[in-house]
Amino acid sequence: MGFQLKNIVSFHIGGRNVSLSGRQKELRRLAQGGTPREIDPNGDYQFGQMYVQGYLQENPRHQLPVMLWHGGGMTGVNWETTPDGRPGWLHHFLGAGYDVYICDAVERGRSGWNAFPDIYADAPLFRTKNEAWDMFRLGPKDGYHTDPALRTSHPEMLFPLDSFDQFACQWVPRWADHELMTMSAYGALLERTGPAIVIGHSQGGGFALRAALEFPHLVAATVALEPSGAPNREWLAGKSHPHLIMWGDQIQSHAIWAGYRKTVESHVAQLRGLKTTVDVIDLPAEGIRGNTHFLMMDSNAEALANRVIAWLGSAAL
Repeated sequence: MGFQLKNIVSFHIGGRNVSLSGRQKELRRLAQGGTPREIDPNGDYQFGQMYVQGYLQENPRHQLPVMLWHGGGMTGVNWETTPDGRPGWLHHFLGAGYDVYICDAVERGRSGWNAFPDIYADAPLFRTKNEAWDMFRLGPKDGYHTDPALRTSHPEMLFPLDSFDQFACQWVPRWADHELMTMSAYGALLERTGPAIVIGHSQGGGFALRAALEFPHLVAATVALEPSGAPNREWLAGKSHPHLIMWGDQIQSHAIWAGYRKTVESHVAQLRGLKTTVDVIDLPAEGIRGNTHFLMMDSNAEALANRVIAWLGSAAL
């Protein structure tokens, strides 16, 4: 279904000032053909901010906007197009009549990152294609090879393998233990936009579950695609809005992902015990085999987006 945009907005939100002193000055060349000049790294810096891009429709068919929150070591580009060039979930939700906000979370992409150990305590983490092949459940741990022709995938795997190296171009540095800073920026976004539907993937799915508890007045529905974590139990309190969890294939045979899912299932049980509606879509249990961790990039991504859209239409928001 088509849509007409009224505006595309972009802004940074959250963050604060920090002042540094006592750092050594450097002589560095910064311009083509230029000579080195003195760089003084002492002074004020902004950190903890998040980049947001909003797609606002001329005539939205829904009052509530959709937030799309990405996973660890990723940016909002995950939602824009698939690595093989198909429309991403951004387009599907716009086509369904929603205004949509996409974020580059704190320290990722256009949010920028900062000096370490002066501002960030540790150096960034970088993901290898070897690790991703296993963690994203594209194939067995020893199935990755530098030569694409020699890579081994899981049977019935639905990710566009010919575009895996193109997908790897999206990955960005990440830091561990920045949850509080990131959640603060997501909260500031919700305060700015007002009530919204939050859809998160992987680490972003964990943040979506957490936002449901920290900002119950600002989250009208939560969708978590393969969340890699869940909030602490002591945050649970009373009946909340509807939740939807979606899982792909090859989870129980992967020790790390089996552990992640166990944590999330415990959280789901706690929510249900408090009379919160939590629906779970277990794709392989339905006979849909081959979905990877990146559900919104697999070959059936549009069909999965439509299932979420249909669920939102049936939920009492």
